[in-house]
Amino acid sequence: MKRFIFYLLLIGSTFAEPGDSVVRINSTLQNYNAAQPWEKNPPRTRKGLGVLLPEHQILTTAAMAADAIYIELKSADNTLNLPAKVVAIDYEANLALLAPDGDAGFLSDLEPAKLSEPVKPGSELSFYQLENNAESLETRGVIRSMELLSTFVPTGYFLGYVVKASMQTSDNSFTLPAFHKGQLAGILTSYNSKDQLCDVISIDIVKAFLKDNEDGSYQGFPRLGVGTTTTEDPHFRSWLKLPEDGGGLYISRVLPSGSAAKAGIEKGDVLLTVSGFQIDRRGYYTHPDYGTLFWPHLIKGASVLGQKIPIEILHQGTPKTLEVELVESPEPLLQDHGYDQAPPFLIKGGLVFQELSRGYLEAFGKDWTKRAPLNLLDVLSNPEDYEKQGRRRLVILTRVIATEATIGYDRLSSQIITSVNGQSIAGLPELAEVFKSTPSNGIHTIETDRIPYKIFLDEVLADKVDADFIQRGLPSLSRLYEVSQ
Repeated sequence: MKRFIFYLLLIGSTFAEPGDSVVRINSTLQNYNAAQPWEKNPPRTRKGLGVLLPEHQILTTAAMAADAIYIELKSADNTLNLPAKVVAIDYEANLALLAPDGDAGFLSDLEPAKLSEPVKPGSELSFYQLENNAESLETRGVIRSMELLSTFVPTGYFLGYVVKASMQTSDNSFTLPAFHKGQLAGILTSYNSKDQLCDVISIDIVKAFLKDNEDGSYQGFPRLGVGTTTTEDPHFRSWLKLPEDGGGLYISRVLPSGSAAKAGIEKGDVLLTVSGFQIDRRGYYTHPDYGTLFWPHLIKGASVLGQKIPIEILHQGTPKTLEVELVESPEPLLQDHGYDQAPPFLIKGGLVFQELSRGYLEAFGKDWTKRAPLNLLDVLSNPEDYEKQGRRRLVILTRVIATEATIGYDRLSSQIITSVNGQSIAGLPELAEVFKSTPSNGIHTIETDRIPYKIFLDEVLADKVDADFIQRGLPSLSRLYEVSQ
């Protein structure tokens, strides 16, 4: 069952240390229209809070800063304010670090919060809320379990607490700091009122996020770069030559240029141990303090970029121990999110080209996993089939504007582009380069994955249509990015 975000606002005027470190945050957010990427959606506001840390930095969630066009810090009594800027942000971990955009102002009069030591299941956390009249409310809850939680980007799972607490209705907010014995122990991100369960980002992940940014250059959490499948089926285990009483995860996919690929791990290998911890057949291991956890925490949370860790695999029936250096993750074929990025696009003669992303699929609505075109959903399910074709990103024809150059094609949409004028297309910049050259017969041939499979575009007519678009006020025919070599 979904955990509904329960919007709350916090202040600690009636308690000592936590209250001296809390500030309000007002954000104005504005993202791009997925269907018309040359336009932005109307701006919206979001109210939340943050916790003051040393050097006048404010810790909050990424949800408070993603796509922000203006961020304002306010004192607890709403009388003082400061413009703020983003210092570091991690969308998957749902954490952001802010700083005043100028003088520290009222922040100089506040006391920075102290960070708690790691807490365990059974520990008590305190949540504080603030009414509009500045009256504070305190709710206490007990950590029921430690789990890998996804609190913002759907694909980002990080260590968090599941806390049993009966939260009270209060003023709106997107984040709520949690304290343990007066020290910051995590950040509440959502609340399920039916089951009275809270999702809280753990202090372990908060500390790793802050440590990464100590040098002023945030890199992010590492990934191993593999896809895995459970090995619970006895026939599958027998085929893999795994003992009946053992564990292990089948590696079903290895990302090109990722940590695993560079270490020599291959599709078909079986993951047995990570950093000395045995991985069971469902992908879990036993943490000495937190109990049963899903194995990715050993990479995203317990390790850092550049670190070398031992990983034991079963390769073609033979156990093998590898030293794996955790490197920066390669850009995925299909982006998980596009926060704070202007989406690239290209218009040619009325044909609108974009790069497929999860955000584009989600634009099909609440039931996008059923409503989005099947050929595009297949990319989400089987990206390795498309990576093999040498693509860096997947270019799609998202829509067709009716023009004299697109007669007969105006009903086409969601076509995956395979080649143009005989050249394979790795991304939008490469498509733009192909369109710069006029083919010998003056007709561009665009090959796609669905009927009619070939689209023919007259270069002269297309140029005329493009000129008309600009004359009518379209701000640009393209937004591209540089391709790193």
